Amino acid sequence: MDNAVSSADPVHPSTTDAAGAAAAAVAPAARPIRLVLVDDHKLFRTGVRAELDQAGNGTVQVVGEAADAPSAVSVIAQLRPEVVLLDVHLPGGGGIEVLRRCLARTGNTALAPDTRFLALSVSDTAEDVIGVIRAGARGYVTKSISGADLVDAVRRVADGDAVFSPKLAGFVLDAFSAGAAPAPESVDEELDRLTAREREVLRLIARGYAYKEIARELVISIKTVETHVSSVLRKLQLSNRYELSRWANDRRL
Repeated sequence: MDNAVSSADPVHPSTTDAAGAAAAAVAPAARPIRLVLVDDHKLFRTGVRAELDQAGNGTVQVVGEAADAPSAVSVIAQLRPEVVLLDVHLPGGGGIEVLRRCLARTGNTALAPDTRFLALSVSDTAEDVIGVIRAGARGYVTKSISGADLVDAVRRVADGDAVFSPKLAGFVLDAFSAGAAPAPESVDEELDRLTAREREVLRLIARGYAYKEIARELVISIKTVETHVSSVLRKLQLSNRYELSRWANDRRL
């Protein structure tokens, strides 16, 4: 007679079964998501790390940081994190360059084929959103996101979901629906004179932000904002922030 139990036989939990259930109840939590944080502002990286630690309650572990595109590629290749929080505008090539170098295949392999990228940027323009998604990012959220929502976005991207701040999802749907081809990029020589940070300041001015609000949004000093604005005015040969705002709105920045 074998040891199988028929459906008619009563089944009683053994001591071993009870012990196993108790052990499962106190089993340690799943391994934390390993994350690399890429942003060119140390103060902002420090703040994001603190938010992830507090809101994530140990579920997200920042294992590395980088402040520019080349060092980001190096850190990602070395650490092979599950998720990268990636700023769009970076010295040395920007977020798109990081994505291309990490995800491009050489032969049958890529530098970081299993890493998923979540863009985290102050910019909410269609150009930036669509650019990084086409380059391979799994999602895009703005820097106004709360700590709890950022942790949730990281978890979802790690699980393979696509995540976007609510008002940005429409850009992606419009760009990729019905196999839409990317619109040809026009060259704007005046805009190309500006650095990535100057463009960020310019876009916020166009949205009506005060200098103090821009400083808070970009995690820089008001004096630095004023310096960027002066530089932009000089490069574009404009006289004041009102002309600057009109210039930016004309280009739909």
